[in-house]
Amino acid sequence: MFSGIVEEAGRVVRVDRDGGNIHLTVATSFADELKIDQSVAHNGVCLTVVALPGDGTYTVTAIEETLRRSNLGLLREDDRVNLERCMVMNGRLDGHIVQGHVDCTAECVDIEEVDGSRYFRFRYQVSPELVRKGYVTVEKGSVCVNGVSLTVCDSEADTFRVAIIPYTFEHTNFGDIRVGTKVNIEFDIIGKYISRMMGA
Repeated sequence: MFSGIVEEAGRVVRVDRDGGNIHLTVATSFADELKIDQSVAHNGVCLTVVALPGDGTYTVTAIEETLRRSNLGLLREDDRVNLERCMVMNGRLDGHIVQGHVDCTAECVDIEEVDGSRYFRFRYQVSPELVRKGYVTVEKGSVCVNGVSLTVCDSEADTFRVAIIPYTFEHTNFGDIRVGTKVNIEFDIIGKYISRMMGA
């Protein structure tokens, strides 16, 4: 379980393909604090630490299903990736409840600068089946974009905007997003449960 508060933008130092899987080796300041089997969110995707070389890096594996739903398969060496270790149960929930189970990718279709902050608009594929499952945004609701807990504004049928303050722009890979960039989206778990109950 995560909160969507990114600890650090790590750096991909190696990408190894193994059949339908990829192994990502990531450099981060907290690598030496990790343990094998620990969960870390990468651009919002929960992955398990499988190796600790001891050189300030660690390795995780993403399987084909994860690659199909997320942007992790697009990562290359030297790319920045948003990282968050799992929540401590007696800590504050500064963001919102994030599972680390990315639902789909979305494409950045517009970036607007407004008085020092930025608005990013994203578009994602919509179908009636996904809507019934709660894969939607609502005005002033929560959404997780590349592992960052954000508040939705201008929610439409297949697009939404989020406002990014300078701190978030500088300390996450939002600073690398351009029009056309694919990002990971996890819709609000509370909305998914409500949709399921209403459908039942």
